[in-house]
Amino acid sequence: MNDKKWSEQGFIDEPTPANTDIKAEIKRMCKEKNAVIMAHYYADAEVQDLADFVGDSLALAQKAATTDADIIIMCGVHFMGETNKILCPEKKIIVPDLNASCSLAESCPTDAFEKFVKAHPNHTVISYVNTTAAIKSLTDVVVTSSNACQIVESFPKDTKIIFGPDKNLGGYINRITGRNMLLWDGGCHVHERFSVEGIKQLKQQHPNAKVLVHPECREEVAEIADKVGSTAALLKYSINDDANEFIVVTEVGILHEMQKSAPQKTFIPAPAEDIESGCNECNYMKLITMRKLYNCIKHEWPTIEVDSEIAEKAVRPINRMLEISKQLGL
Repeated sequence: MNDKKWSEQGFIDEPTPANTDIKAEIKRMCKEKNAVIMAHYYADAEVQDLADFVGDSLALAQKAATTDADIIIMCGVHFMGETNKILCPEKKIIVPDLNASCSLAESCPTDAFEKFVKAHPNHTVISYVNTTAAIKSLTDVVVTSSNACQIVESFPKDTKIIFGPDKNLGGYINRITGRNMLLWDGGCHVHERFSVEGIKQLKQQHPNAKVLVHPECREEVAEIADKVGSTAALLKYSINDDANEFIVVTEVGILHEMQKSAPQKTFIPAPAEDIESGCNECNYMKLITMRKLYNCIKHEWPTIEVDSEIAEKAVRPINRMLEISKQLGL
């Protein structure tokens, strides 16, 4: 298989050698190459279990900024790899499949967002981390779902703010903080399609279950939640709360860590409106497989590269987020 073919499909599709212990080989190569595997909570369970570090977007960014590894393998979507490269330009950043994009990031084209920003001068631009490096370069400060409300609150009340790209997260922040941020009309295909009626039916079947909702969900979904929060916040709540059952309204990958952390409890994935059966998964996250992980470490490809001019601009709002988060003790 030649480099051209690899580039066209965005991942290496070599069969693994017969009788190979893939997990052991991945660990061996990581040690040999001084590589670290980072995985988002939405990655496949077996990928999470093999990772050196598992977390949400904020935790992954914080870890990337401090790791002494020479290679970071990001088992998540493309923008996460870009964030790592921006924070660690001297390191080799690998994503096992370059096709692992993000519907939310794609909902915010650079040209259109730049026009939107220019049409509203004198506004501070706050962007969700789920954006491309190019969007981050147009941003004053980046936020995650873990720290968004606190960072918005750190600005004076009369600050004019543009928030993008997630309209649902932005609307949630407006309701919590009493702000009136100008919202970009973007959304996540996973969190947009949860069914209010389906959740209510589950609640009737499990009356003692607590409903855990990610703030990227629509307002009518958030209104029936017992807890709204980031994946890390929902995980912490599920571990510490006295309830024994939880209806989880976010990407189903988080249930793996929830079940590991609280094996005596029951976690029920919430249904989606347009899915007749199965779980509400991020099809991009699920592109990251063990076979692709093995091949990407073996060949140290595909790598993430970010234009130097864009990276220089994009690192500022990311560093500002990390600085404010540290000041606020987040």
